[in-house]
Amino acid sequence: MEKINKLNENLFSLKSMLQFDLPIVIAVSGGVDSMTLAYAAHTEFGDNITMVHAISPAVPPKATSRVKLYSERYSWNLTCINAGEFSDEDYRKNPIDRCFYCKKNLYNTITMKFPDHVICSGANLDDLADYRPGLLAAEECNVIHPFVEAGLYKSEIRELALYFGLDEVASLPSAPCLSSRIETGRRIDPNELTMVDKIETVLREIYRPKTVRCRVRENAVIIEFDKATMLRLDKQTKKHIHGSVLSIISSYNCDRVVSIETYQMGSAFVHKKNICST
Repeated sequence: MEKINKLNENLFSLKSMLQFDLPIVIAVSGGVDSMTLAYAAHTEFGDNITMVHAISPAVPPKATSRVKLYSERYSWNLTCINAGEFSDEDYRKNPIDRCFYCKKNLYNTITMKFPDHVICSGANLDDLADYRPGLLAAEECNVIHPFVEAGLYKSEIRELALYFGLDEVASLPSAPCLSSRIETGRRIDPNELTMVDKIETVLREIYRPKTVRCRVRENAVIIEFDKATMLRLDKQTKKHIHGSVLSIISSYNCDRVVSIETYQMGSAFVHKKNICST
């Protein structure tokens, strides 16, 4: 009963934070947070809500397919855009605060396309404890974070998704953009991002890991699996994975050493505090 009461309390708080005089635009990435927010907002306010999804080499195609599928299923008003971050040299240089330039381009594009709208994101309280340059861009663009305002953590958002019947969404693992796989300071190359997505997709489909990351460094491609998956990969399996990854990167003219390691959050990210959820 206590859990149900808490769920209802969270839902009431979220709906309260979505009360605006202006129409709402929700930036939907395809992850659990923004998808749950989109569902909740549309259920409450219907056609007064517009979902905006940015399509770029940094966005996994599977995320785009998911957004389009749910938009059709639930009759969301969806607009897909090119946010233009790949035309921004500050973004392409892949600095420590790359996420700032990504989000700045996204929110500026949304603002130009939807003037006199309130822009909402799926950021939650957990994000505030992490290094998130994108939140600064959101602040500069007056973006609202309903989950933050309602005091919700990611675990509570997953519970809301289950409550809404969005079981697949509720179980989605954290999935930062593909550019997060590229070591800080290494120029963002769309071709490399396509390679990263292909490798992760193949490994995910075959080995069903809880977490898999393909990190691209200056002289190496690092495949990272969660601890549980690493424990069940024997020597022969790792050898097969190594060969498969080598074959894929060779097809992209990528000549690097391949290694298989245990997942470390933010291991492609260079920062003095060494924190980033990637």
